[in-house]
Amino acid sequence: MKILKRIGIGLLSLIGILLVVIIGYVGYMQMHYYRIPDNRKLSIKNNQSKQLSLHHLYSIITYNVGFGAYNHNFDFFMDKGELKNGTKTQGTRGTAFSKQSVLASTDGVIKTMKKQNPDFMLFQEIDTHSTRSHYVNQVNLVEHAFKNYDHVFANNFHSAYLAWPLYDPHGSVQSGLLSMSKYHMQSAVRRKYPVSSAFISKFTDLDRCFTVMHYPIKGGKELIVINSHMSAYDKGGKMRKAQMKILSKVIEAEYKAGNYVIVGGDFNHALGRDMLTHFDHQEKIPSWVSVLDQKMLPKDFIMVKATNRERVATVRSTDMKYRPKVNYQTVGDGFIISKNIKAKATDINTDYRYADHNPVRLGFSLT
Repeated sequence: MKILKRIGIGLLSLIGILLVVIIGYVGYMQMHYYRIPDNRKLSIKNNQSKQLSLHHLYSIITYNVGFGAYNHNFDFFMDKGELKNGTKTQGTRGTAFSKQSVLASTDGVIKTMKKQNPDFMLFQEIDTHSTRSHYVNQVNLVEHAFKNYDHVFANNFHSAYLAWPLYDPHGSVQSGLLSMSKYHMQSAVRRKYPVSSAFISKFTDLDRCFTVMHYPIKGGKELIVINSHMSAYDKGGKMRKAQMKILSKVIEAEYKAGNYVIVGGDFNHALGRDMLTHFDHQEKIPSWVSVLDQKMLPKDFIMVKATNRERVATVRSTDMKYRPKVNYQTVGDGFIISKNIKAKATDINTDYRYADHNPVRLGFSLT
């Protein structure tokens, strides 16, 4: 009986210690949790002097680079799915395989963009100092590779140390939106998106935002370029609907002020219902996919459909390693433009070698 009593006391002590650790850790996460205020002015670095002109052809590319982790063998612990035969799937990795793999993926992104040589570049999910990317400063690497571009960085993920999964903790994260151009930028502001305030998800989701940049045009008007990254872990799309309302209000006001507006980024929507099930795959439609329809946009705005969208998807599922025609794929990245802009979009097929997304290029002129 004494032995059983000692075992019972030992178990109770262990449970007590675990509870103290858990409560202490939750307190640590709560203490470090915050949201960046709305309408924060951003610093423009290496600002260029050249100004935009009307009736001239320009190019802009959007690219979610997935913190340099997503080569073909990478899956992500937060992503779950289900095959059409009922088999459940879930990613396993919390961090990139190695510092070398992050450097290789970042180098692939840089080479891809140098080959394209766009006038504007919009990056999402690009890290500055994160456990998950082995503390590779991707922002510095990209900025140094393009010395004739100005650049603005908006932090949209700043977390304390996430000790999950236990075998490969995601760790602490500093990440965000990097926007670059060859043209003079008048101003840049970070606008806040609404996000879920649920107890667990507020620690694991991003501090979602969009960057609003003003570029003067010869003759007096302005081009407004917006870099956006909407919510992903948003079953039913409730947060994304709220985010679209805020974004729509901002772009409509800019258009009514006589400006030209381009929104680029990772929308975490299928861009059109026809893209929801268009590509060959063996997975059911994931819960993170909502549909962005033209009717959701202000009347003076257009969702640009890439000319090759039926052949090249822009995002793959990450609940498993990449296997063509097995992973779910859709078109979730691209551009929304005001109707005073002429434009043509193309999805760039990188075969997901450097990220779980493919970049999208928009050629445009201001009429």
